[in-house]
Formats: sequence, C-alpha cells, structure tokens
Amino acid sequence: MNFQVTVLKILVAYPDGFAVMEDLKRDMAILVTSGRDWADRTRRLAANVPDLDIFSQGLVERISGGWKITSKGRALLELMEARPTALESAEAPPVLETSATSSAPVPPLRQPADRAKRRRERRERRRETRERARANAS
Repeated sequence: MNFQVTVLKILVAYPDGFAVMEDLKRDMAILVTSGRDWADRTRRLAANVPDLDIFSQGLVERISGGWKITSKGRALLELMEARPTALESAEAPPVLETSATSSAPVPPLRQPADRAKRRRERRERRRETRERARANAS
C-alpha cells in the first residue's frame, strides 16, 4: 500500500504527471531510504483508502516506458491528504497561535517544469547518439 501512495506522490510532483521508469525508480529509492517520516506519512495516507489499487482503479496509466497519473488519481490523492483520520485528529495536540506559527504553511516542494524538460532532452540526445553509433557501426 505504501508503494502505491509513493507512486502517486512522485507522479503528482512531475509537471505533466508522467515519469519514465528510471526516474520513478530513482525517486522511489530516495523517498524509501529517507527515513521513518516518509514511511509513517504514506502509511497514514494509505489508511484513508484501504483498498487502493492504482492500476485497476484507473489512477495511474502505463504509457510508453513510464507511468502517468490520471485526473482521478490526482483527485484521490488530494482527498487522501485533505481528510485526517480519526486517530490523527485525536492525537493532534492543540496548536497555539504565536508569531512563529501564524505564518502560512509551507507548500510541498514541486519539481520545476524545466527540470523535467531538460531530463527529457538529455534522454533524447543520448538516444540519438546511440542510434548514430549503431548506424556508423554497421
């Protein structure tokens, strides 16, 4: 279940919601090895949707060597993040308003659109170089 939530979170971070398998695996490895915080967070999110299956429910599509989150997947992820579980709301201590905590919450980090574009361009250049090398070798 945590795997599927992690996939949704990774894909939603890409501007067009599409990631090739290499990028998805790399991002997954980074998050999975980042510590207990990520595991706890995905476990809490997964608890909101116990029968989560990203492929059979049409939340993620397999497209040409990668995966893409659908609008249905984005909507479900927003719902999972917006709805606190009963356990979380019971355990959460009241927050006192002070000057330090009254600032707006920090939005989640999003990957810049140009980073994904540069990555696609690099892959395309590598592919073209390999094809030229094969053509020259024959």
